[in-house]
Amino acid sequence: MPQPPPAPPQYAAPPQYGPQYGQPAPPQFGQPVYAPQKSRLAAGLFGIFLGSLGIHRFYLGYTGIGITMLLISVLSLGFLSFVSGIWGLIEGILILAKSGSYNTDARGIPLKD
Repeated sequence: MPQPPPAPPQYAAPPQYGPQYGQPAPPQFGQPVYAPQKSRLAAGLFGIFLGSLGIHRFYLGYTGIGITMLLISVLSLGFLSFVSGIWGLIEGILILAKSGSYNTDARGIPLKD
């Protein structure tokens, strides 16, 4: 009676994270996850110059309001873009002036000066 063929060798998957791979270890449960700070100057200038498209809102992570501002401009074929343009201009000035709730992005991370 012939012998069964030997079992193929079992290979372990290499670790994906670790200093030897140039990657930081993934955060464990309960550890804070750090995200980079967004620039206050960039957000303010986006609001002033591209406010009618809501670019500053997308940059800060407020995608719902950014889509609303973009749709106001696009769906009205530009006739109502002055509404979202004024809205963006005011928000851009408030972001640069460090006013009220314009000090953080959508995740609550303070804006970098």
